Amino acid sequence: MAFNDKVVIVTGGSRGIGRAIAESFARENAHVVITGRNPLTLTEVAVELSLLGAGTIVPQAGDVSKTADAAQIVKATLEQFSRVDVLVNNAGITRDNVLLRMSEEQWDEVLNTNLKGAFNCIKAVTKPMMKKRGGAIINITSVVGQMGNAGQVNYSASKAGMIGLTKSVARELASRNIRVNAVAPGFIETDMTAELPEKAREELIKGIPLGTLGQPEDVAQLVLFLSSTKAKYITGQVVNVDGGMVM
Repeated sequence: MAFNDKVVIVTGGSRGIGRAIAESFARENAHVVITGRNPLTLTEVAVELSLLGAGTIVPQAGDVSKTADAAQIVKATLEQFSRVDVLVNNAGITRDNVLLRMSEEQWDEVLNTNLKGAFNCIKAVTKPMMKKRGGAIINITSVVGQMGNAGQVNYSASKAGMIGLTKSVARELASRNIRVNAVAPGFIETDMTAELPEKAREELIKGIPLGTLGQPEDVAQLVLFLSSTKAKYITGQVVNVDGGMVM
């Protein structure tokens, strides 16, 4: 999986799964552009990732839910590197609540960041990828987009939408040798799961056939594979990293 001098954009790349993905590409000597809303955090992470490989790590602040910000992220990447080889749409938020109490703002905020954000970034990279007749787009969805989850109708809808987005864009771009796939993590060890009470954690694990939570690196390694030439005949697929939760 040679990523030497490849140019990769990872949205939401400063923490959790996004950071693990960015780290994996950095170790493979790729040039990695990490995005997020906090410029200071992005800069700190970029300095740390720059020590892992020979590639350039670029912090690019922006809100992918805004079309102009997504376009600027890609424009800045093209100005520095002249191309984009891989886009990983990882940026996502949660605003959990039961349906009857969920506000319109909570619905809109999650759909705008998770689903519209992916749409904005894909649209921005499509022309440059078509011009060089190649590229890989990986959308980070979730098992809850396949099975639903009480208290997360907004998040589940956004992640299910990403699956439909993935398959439709894969059909549109296949003739230009641009592959589009989705990765659906289950419950992964992140800051969010670390805050769960022990009893809730135990209940989660009961629903996982492999009997443990996943690690961010488990997701990152699959993203690396799907982005590489070893996956050159794979497009339009949703691959779960969930310990067997969804079968």
